[in-house]
This record gives sequence, structure tokens and C-alpha cells, in this order.
Amino acid sequence: MDETGWQAMRAANATYRAPYERNPDGSYRPVVTVNPINGPAIRQHPPGHPGAPSAPFPSVNHGQHGQHGHLHPHAHSPPSQGGYHAPANHPAPWMPDGRQHRERAKTLSAVERSNSYIPMAKMEPHLQVLCGPLLRYDTIENGVWYGAVMIVTADAGSIYEPHPRVTLEHDPQNPLTRMSSDPASYHSSPLSPTLSGFSHASHPSNLYPGGPAFLNAPPPVSPRSPSPSTKRSDVTAEELWVYNGPYGTCTFWRAMIQITLAPHEMGITYRVNGGQGIQFFVPGRNQELRWAAHSCNGFSAGINADDFKGPGHASGFDPVWTDLLEKHAAKPFHALVGGGDQLYCDSLMREPELQEFVALKTGKEKIAYPVSEALRLAVDRFYFSHYCLVFRHGKFAQANSSIPMVNMLDDHDMIDGYGSYPEDLQRSPLFQIIGNRAYHFFLLFQCFVYDEVDGIETEHGKHIMRSMMFGGPGPYIPYLSHSISTYLGPSTWMVMLDCRAERTLQQVCSEATYRRLFDTLWSLPENVKHVVLQLGIPIAYPRMNFLESALELSFNPLVALGKKDKLGLGSMVNKFNKDAELLDDLMDHWTSKTHKKERNWFIEQLQNFAQLRQIRVTFLSGDVHCAAVGVLKTLSVQGSKHGPALNPVNDHRYMLNIVTSAIVNTPPPNGVLSMVSSLSDKVHKTMHYAQTDETMIPLFQTDTDGKPLKSKNIMGRRNYTIVEYDTRTDELCFDIRVEKVKGVGTTVGYPIRAPRPGWQAP
Repeated sequence: MDETGWQAMRAANATYRAPYERNPDGSYRPVVTVNPINGPAIRQHPPGHPGAPSAPFPSVNHGQHGQHGHLHPHAHSPPSQGGYHAPANHPAPWMPDGRQHRERAKTLSAVERSNSYIPMAKMEPHLQVLCGPLLRYDTIENGVWYGAVMIVTADAGSIYEPHPRVTLEHDPQNPLTRMSSDPASYHSSPLSPTLSGFSHASHPSNLYPGGPAFLNAPPPVSPRSPSPSTKRSDVTAEELWVYNGPYGTCTFWRAMIQITLAPHEMGITYRVNGGQGIQFFVPGRNQELRWAAHSCNGFSAGINADDFKGPGHASGFDPVWTDLLEKHAAKPFHALVGGGDQLYCDSLMREPELQEFVALKTGKEKIAYPVSEALRLAVDRFYFSHYCLVFRHGKFAQANSSIPMVNMLDDHDMIDGYGSYPEDLQRSPLFQIIGNRAYHFFLLFQCFVYDEVDGIETEHGKHIMRSMMFGGPGPYIPYLSHSISTYLGPSTWMVMLDCRAERTLQQVCSEATYRRLFDTLWSLPENVKHVVLQLGIPIAYPRMNFLESALELSFNPLVALGKKDKLGLGSMVNKFNKDAELLDDLMDHWTSKTHKKERNWFIEQLQNFAQLRQIRVTFLSGDVHCAAVGVLKTLSVQGSKHGPALNPVNDHRYMLNIVTSAIVNTPPPNGVLSMVSSLSDKVHKTMHYAQTDETMIPLFQTDTDGKPLKSKNIMGRRNYTIVEYDTRTDELCFDIRVEKVKGVGTTVGYPIRAPRPGWQAP
């Protein structure tokens, strides 16, 4: 849920009422635009060095309305006000620290001041980078790792002769870490010589606001001198797509990578055009991948991000990402699984060209609102700029370039609730454009694909991204659904189901997508023991049906007052069709009355698959801004024909739903948390007809400070999850990492294991 309280929403809504600035030609100035990160002569200070100049960065200028236009590359905006908080709107770590900076400057000579700057590896030929490098994991087949690197560059000032290249360097004969089969070992294992030199200080994101504030950080060092077995290779990037924006053209460059795996884990260093080196890790040939999962990487409207910024952090976006990166430095992740809402695009409605639509009084007027060329261009401008801002900012930028990403979208990657609004609104001209362009930019920035270049080949292994799994056509967007089926180790597979492209009020996924999903599952290798099915929204979670019914009532007094914007209740209805603000969230849920039949059928099909293939199925979800674990299991009624409860090892219906949300966003208000917690103890009977019980697991016996918790099923703190396979027990281990204190980022682990599949197929 994204409702954070009426006062917060009223503050966010106030930003819509201020005037927008215009360019000399009469066109609106964008709310958010981007400048290149780097320049041809930039030199790098040690991160956090007082007085270090900033590189050009996402431009956010605060006028009367909030944010407009461009800034000088070495300027910096103050913390944002109002409801929208662009990730760059935070004091830069290089900004002088007053007295400390003045005192230090007195003791340094001119030569010492000059030498305190570390020369940065420059790209040759030079590229004006707007976003990236971004790193994607595709899959592993026959001992070969497949993935890609992508950068976005401004054509003005970039040199494309020759085309950008990615240089890879690795040593297949030298293991980098001594991995343990014990999932708890990463908490206490000493750092290997290689990992002790692993530093995020060298990451390009530290050249602009949001980088770490490490004073006098040492320059990056190579773990080892190159050996005779070191391998280097160059991959020429291909032009994937060109964005033609208000300030010129920008090119998406993609370099496809193939790495032959060694018997042991390897570190791979890559550079774009010979620039700064960034390291990522690939598993050994027969090693299970260790990975981290996250969701909800942004703040809802009305949330002040600075409230979540603890000591030592540049912004409220960074604390939990810092913890994830520290865990990665201690024992590296091979994949970073984004479970939806990798960015929040709801602020699209703040763009000046959309204010005429926002101001319309009735849903009927909004549905009929025509889309002009200026509005269409504004939608593209927003998604392009917003992606560049979020994906190149701070700790998240360090993660998405040093841990290979594999992502699936949810509604906020498009706009809040997309697909769960009434048919007439979803088919309106504006929503058609939003769905089209939001999905287009999701595929580009998060999946590194463009269908017009890559095609929609449905035969396995024929698409350039081998993990891509196409489903049916979207009813509101001109794309097939793009699910992902990828290898996570000899015993583990993951399917990330696209639950947004085909979503309507009546369905989550189409028959074509389910058919393709189960064809993929039934054809998995014989050695697979665990399947992780990633669903953006939890499938086993406390019900909110009573609230859904109440908000649908036409005589709901709060909704009626909100439609007339009386008593400050305008935020009780959404800006699209004046329905209740929370209704789209509830209609999104698998347990919504319109999706319940599809949900139950889906679970039954998975139970049948699990039983016959002897594979444990586990769900992984986000969305709800809480950590929780739901469970489906075989029905057990004392004294009945069903007998005593089955040992989970022997129960093919035993399926956990790991819910990990949010890594950045705020938890729901206390009232909502209390309501969800009170509902979480209920054992649901909706699938008793299929001999299936459903409830929540009381995982959270104590709070992060060790004190007992009253509600043990729901944890309302920011979090992410580390996943590792235990080769001794064949269990898949999920360690939900919960932020200990708001804004500090340090986490406490709450582990739970998906048991091995111990039943015999009939």
C-alpha cells in the first residue's frame, strides 16, 4: 500500500497547483532533466574529500514549483520540498564541511592540494555518459555465463568512431574466494585477500551526488598482478535504440557478454572504452549462485526521503543498499534480483504537459482526454530522465553495475496500479500512451532489450537474451508479456512471471503465458530441486477483501467528499478516474475477488507439477512494504481423514511465499500494519477443497533490538533478502535482512529455509 497518511498526500498534492516555467519558444520546461555524468577532463577526488568538485549530474532546479531546468555542472540543488523527491536532491558528499574544510586547507601546500586529487581513468574515445554502466545477468548454459553491459550516452560530445567497447579481464586459474556451503558463514568468514581490496570507492557513481562519504579513501587497487593465465577480451557494443529528446539525441549501447566458467568462482573486471574498471563475480561451473532480492526502490509521494537518512549516508535512498553492498564485499552475490518497483514513476503526473489532464473534474473527461504530440513527447522525456536519475544514483548505481541484475516490473515501474483500473480508463488515449512507453523503457533500462531489434523469437535459446520467455499480447499495451526463466545453479531455477503486461481487472496473466510457463517448468533439467517463482505481488498474504468491498461502495462518504475535494479529502481519490485511492492496490492482489479463481487454479497446477517432478516450489514477492512469509501446505485436521500434519520435507504442497519489501520505501502507517497483523493469524479455508491450508509463519519472534514482538508474522521495516543454497541439506536458504534502526541501514537477519523435496512421485 502506498497511502502514507492524509497529511502527506495533501502535501504532495499541493505541488500540482504551482505554476510551471516555459522555454522561450513557449514549450514547458521539464520537471526533471539529465546532464552527462562525466566530462572529458574530470579528475576524481577521494570520495568525500572536502571541496572536491562535482561532475555533471542529474539536473534539478528548484523554482517556485519545485524542480525545473538545468543547473551548472558544478552546482547543487538543496534538499527537495513538497511531495516529489528526485534521488539527486540531496547535499553532495563533496560539499565542504565548513570548519573542517577551512582548517584542513590551512595545513596543505598548493602541491599537496593538487596531489590530493586522484587521476581518474578516462575513456578513450570519450563518451558523454548519461547512465551506466548497467550490468545484467541473463543465464548460464553448458558452462557459459551470458549477460550484458549497457550504457546510455549523449551524442553531443561523444566519439563513436570506433563504437564503444567493453574490455573484460579475468584469471580462470585463480579462485577469488573460498565459498562455504554454510549460509551463515558470510557473517563471520574472514575476507580473502582479493575481497579485502574490493572497494566501491572506484565506482563512477561516486563522481556525482549520492556517492559514499569516505574521507581519504585509498585509490582502487588490483587484488593481484596480472598472471600469464589472465584473459582479456574486447566486446564491441551495438546501438540498441536512440532517444530524441528536447536537448538532443542519446544512444543506448549494449555489449553482449559470454564468459566460460572455471571450476571455481571468478572476479571479472570490465571497462568501457578503457575507463574506470568495475568488478563483478561469476560462480564456478557447478556452483550454486548466491543472490540478493529486493523490491520497492523508491519513496511514495509525500515521503521526505531525508527522514530516512542516518549518519554517514548521502540520502535516504542509500542506507539499506549500503548494507547489501557490505554483504557483497564480504561474500559476493552473483545476481541481484529486482522483484518490482525498481523505481517509482508516479511523479509522471507532475509533468507540466499533464496538468490540464490532472485538473479535469470528472472521470468521464479524463477518459476522453486526447493525447497531443507534446504530451506524448513529455511522457518519453519523463521516463528517460527518471530512469537515468534513479539508475545512476548513489549506492543503487554501485549495485546495478557490480552485481548482475535480473529484473521484473510491477506497477510503479509504469504508474501506480496500471492494469487494475476499469476497462474504459485503461483503454483511454493517455493510459495507452503511458502503458506503451513505460513498458518500452522497462525493457530498455531493466532488460536491455528492444523488440524491434531483437525480435520476439519464442523458441528457447533463440532470442538474444536466452532467459526471455514471451507470453500473450497485452490488452492495453502493444507488447507480448516478457517473463524470465533463468538458471541459479545446478539445483535451482527461477521464473520471474510478468504479471503486469497482460493484467486487467479480470486476469493477471493470459492462458498463453501460463501455457508457456508450464511448458518451461516441465522441461527443466532432471537435477533441479528448487524452483523460485517470482511474483511482484504476494500470493499468500493476509486478505483485505472487506476493505476492497467498502471502497467499491458508491455511497462511501470519504470517497464522495474526496471527489468534491471537500474537507481536504481530495487525496482519498486518485487523479485518473476519481475512484478510491487504495482501490487499485487492493484490486492488484492475487486474493482480490476478481483474481481469486485464477490464483487458486494456478496454485493447484503448481502443486501438481511439484508432486510429479519432485521439485520444491517457493514464491518470492515484494510490493507490500513489509517483510513476511506466507505458507501453503497440505490440509491437516486433527482426528479427520487427513491425519496429522505432514512433515514439510514430504509435503509437495508446502510452498513458502517470501515477501521482501521495501529496500527504500517507508513501511505502511502503524494503523495499516496493525490491521494487516491482526489478519495474519487467520488460517484461510479458501483452498480446503484442494486439501490446502494457508497461513503466515511467525518468523519475527523478536524485533531488531532483541525485544519480543507482539505481532510475529509481519515486519514493518525496510529489508532485502539474501538467498543461498545449502549443498549439505539441499535446502534453499532465505535470510531476510531487516533494517535495525531507521536510516542507519545496518540489518538483522531472519532466516528461513525451503526444505528439500522429499516425497516420491506417484
